[in-house]
Amino acid sequence: MSRVLVTGATGRIGREVVAGLLAAGAEVRALTRDPAGARLPHGVDVVAGDLTLPESLEPALDDIGAVFLVWTAPAATAPEIVRRMAARAGRIVLLSSPHRTPHPFFQQPNALRALHEHLDDLVASSGAQWTILRPGMFASNALSWWAPQIRAGDVVRWPYGAAVTAPVHERDVADVAVHALRDHARAGADYVLTGPASLSQAEQVRTIGEVIGRPLIFEEMSPDAAPRELGWPPAVADMLLGAWRAALGQPAYVTTAIEQITGRQARTFREWATENAEAFREGPVAG
Repeated sequence: MSRVLVTGATGRIGREVVAGLLAAGAEVRALTRDPAGARLPHGVDVVAGDLTLPESLEPALDDIGAVFLVWTAPAATAPEIVRRMAARAGRIVLLSSPHRTPHPFFQQPNALRALHEHLDDLVASSGAQWTILRPGMFASNALSWWAPQIRAGDVVRWPYGAAVTAPVHERDVADVAVHALRDHARAGADYVLTGPASLSQAEQVRTIGEVIGRPLIFEEMSPDAAPRELGWPPAVADMLLGAWRAALGQPAYVTTAIEQITGRQARTFREWATENAEAFREGPVAG
């Protein structure tokens, strides 16, 4: 198997992709702006590079057969970056989003959707073999959204508790990425990746409580109050609140793509919560 370049290698998905590739026996090169602080496993070739500086990628692209692309920069340099990757690697697996999925949760206009549309088009027209992965809502969002409140008490205040999603485990997304990077039969494929079940936000909080052995109370927060109480920038608030509002009253969009590609069922939100239970338990009390 050819050497694989992983961008976004120090992020939640990138780290799992690196681990999965190593387990599969691949040679892995990781791109990061700060190699000294990357803390990646032994055996990974960690190189410096910056998506805002296309020329900085040249050393990273030496002797590369495929690229896992997680875009973490403004869009201005994307055309040149994708051109260089396509010319040097010939195969790109892009982490995108389900913005083309005909479900109202994914159809709200926002800047992130526009960026992903742009990247999709660049990769698909690059001349390289390509695969596009479109994960829905990540289960790991619960760490930043709810863990601070759960560690502090038994009440979670949050907007749109009845809105449903199908939270996807980050390791499932990474497992699919590893398959796509290794299997040329996946070229030209476009996969929407979701968890196996449609769950409301209130149900997800309740599941976390069951896993950690503490009954949690979901307290509905007014959408108007959410940006102020939760400290969200306007763009983030518009994106999330619009998506949850659109999702009310209907089940989440659920696919079987993870099972079809990996040969096993997608991990449930309960499995994810069990693996991450310690992040929701009470922290040390200050003296």
